[in-house]
Formats: sequence, C-alpha cells, structure tokens
Amino acid sequence: MDPDSVKSTLSNLAFGNVMAAAARDYQKELLAQEKAQSSASANEEVDLDELMDDPELEKLHADRIAALKKEAEKREAMKRQGHGEYREISEGDFLGEVTGSEKVICHFYHKEFYRCKIMDKHLKALAPKHLDTKFIKLDAENAPFFVTKLAVKTLPCVIIFRKGVAVDRLVGFQDLGGKDDFATRTLEVFLIKKGIISEKKNEDDEDDVYDESRRRSVRTSVNHDSDSD
Repeated sequence: MDPDSVKSTLSNLAFGNVMAAAARDYQKELLAQEKAQSSASANEEVDLDELMDDPELEKLHADRIAALKKEAEKREAMKRQGHGEYREISEGDFLGEVTGSEKVICHFYHKEFYRCKIMDKHLKALAPKHLDTKFIKLDAENAPFFVTKLAVKTLPCVIIFRKGVAVDRLVGFQDLGGKDDFATRTLEVFLIKKGIISEKKNEDDEDDVYDESRRRSVRTSVNHDSDSD
C-alpha cells in the first residue's frame, strides 16, 4: 500500500475519533444542563411547599379571610338597612330613615322638574358604590312638614344627615358647575369633600378577592385531607 495513502487513512481515523469524542462531550454537557434544571425545579417545588406550610403565612391568610368575611357581613347588614340602592320614601318614613343610619343623603325633589331627574340619575349611580351611606329621595310636594322644617326652598335640594342631624346641603347645580351635563364623578367628589361618602376602590374587587380566598381555603383544606389519608 502506498505510504501516503496509509498516512491519509490514519489521519482520517484520528479526525473521526476527535469528532466522536467532541460529540460525546457535547451530549454530556446537555445532560448535565437538563439535570441542573430539573434539580432547580424540584428545589422550587420544595420551597413552595415549605412556604405554604409556613404558620405565619397561614395566619396572615386566615386573618385576611376573616377580615374579608367581616366586611362582607357588614355590607349585608347595611343592605338590610336600605343601603346600596337609591330609594323613594314617604314623609311618614322620613325620621326613621334619617335616624336609622349614621350617614344619609336625602334628595328633596319634584317629579316634574327636569333638574331633579338629572340629580336622580347621578344619585342612583352612586348608591351601590357607597354602601356606608344611605341614599333616599322624598317628594317635596308630599312632605310639606319637613320641607318647612328644613327650609327647603329650591329644588333639587340634597340634604346631608349625620346621626339624624342635617349638617350640609346641595341646592341646585351651583356647586357642580352650574350646568345640567355635569358628570356623576363631579357629584361624587363634592360629596367626598363633604365627608358623607369615602373614596374607595370598587367593591367588586373586594368580592373577587374574598371569593378567591375562599376557594384557596377550600383547596388547602382538601390538600390537608388528602395528606392525612
């Protein structure tokens, strides 16, 4: 055999061995990376399990659920007192309504007055958002005694009550820009400044948090039961 051919063949074999070794090293590197990732993932799962079993976290979670439950019960109690909706009352109901809640907004209106209808629209929109305050309306024509007693002379007239005492009022739209097309938010800001309602986040969000907490609590309970079995 030609010496040059033998040399070439040996060289090709050596190159082949080098490539095979490199391929094996690359495969080993990939396996090592996969193993490291798998180990890290397992560690994360362990850490999460340990976190879920943390007694301080469990206490915080339980306290949060208790607070949300208490708030939900308070809202239900408010609704039973007539909060959460804009209602019409009679003159005979007036005293009981304004003394039965700490904070009350009463709109003295006339059914034929256009501006009274505008005020109705905005108060109706605000009532469900501010459960701490009672929103009611009273037909001025059918309540002559309280119209005189409270010196209601211009309609619409929104009177603010605290613990049964009239503390402030909104007459017409003068404090709302003097125009008929004011936004509900304009009235809301006015009432917030008067301290009869509070700036707060949407209560639906709180309900969602409460519902989610209840679901998490149920899942945790199921998991504990499974573990005990």
